[in-house]
Amino acid sequence: MSEPAGQVDAYLRGLQDRLCETLQRADGTARFTEETWTRAGGGGGRTRVLKQGRLFEQAGVNFSRVAGDRLPPSASAQRPHLAGRSWIATGVSLVVHPWNPYVPTAHMNVRYFEADRPGEAPVWWFGGGFDLTPFYPFDEDCLHWHTVARDLCAPFGEDVYPRYKKWCDDYFRLKHREEARGIGGLFFDDLNEWGFERCFAFLQAVGDGFSDAYLPIVARREQLPYGEREREFQLYRRGRYVEFNLVYDRGTLFGLQSGGRAESILMSLPPRVRYEYGYRPEPGSPEAGLTAYLQPRTWL
Repeated sequence: MSEPAGQVDAYLRGLQDRLCETLQRADGTARFTEETWTRAGGGGGRTRVLKQGRLFEQAGVNFSRVAGDRLPPSASAQRPHLAGRSWIATGVSLVVHPWNPYVPTAHMNVRYFEADRPGEAPVWWFGGGFDLTPFYPFDEDCLHWHTVARDLCAPFGEDVYPRYKKWCDDYFRLKHREEARGIGGLFFDDLNEWGFERCFAFLQAVGDGFSDAYLPIVARREQLPYGEREREFQLYRRGRYVEFNLVYDRGTLFGLQSGGRAESILMSLPPRVRYEYGYRPEPGSPEAGLTAYLQPRTWL
């Protein structure tokens, strides 16, 4: 492992620990269980999952560091000049599926790639971001989420938040549904133009900023009463989450193509979900109101 990769690896392991501690405190009853795993082609990871808590139906925080002799197609498709290089990839991914339909589903991922060829300098890049998927959106929550995203980007340049906000809107889109997965946030990839130290600092700002963006929303909504109608709508909309992760998500594709641990890769899927043919929410209902939030907008 190169020295830069070792620095990132150490930060990500600590980030996983901090995120698990934070989510356990928020839930108040359940605790994460851990499975460590090794990959036949090189590397391994720590999969941590919290189930059936007071607040969270399921939450997963994964750390992985895997390596191989040849970049898989999902990693080299945008970088054909790197095909055939050996590689190392390390990252932390988080997905939270709350019980209460008024508490949004949340996702965060931060990652580092390095591609090597003997006699040449390593090619490296960072990626990641976070996005929010509410089922019953509140403008106050959306504004808070994007304010935190904008503020953590600010030290890195005025154009960073608008650029990565748009990238998130474009990426987390279900093209076959002509709708977004949620209200967006930040998404970035192939980040290396600022030099290693500054790029690494931005990765840390995103990883450390997630809790500030999400937990105040959880605190505002976790006590809201709900019934079968709201729960059924939540389960229905979770189906869109499944569709995106299995059809479009590059992280899922990379993990499966690189021979990763399927159980860990698919941890992001909700524990319960339902599909209903031809579902149409009642006009004027809170459920119908979600539609207006599933097209990109300028929040700030």
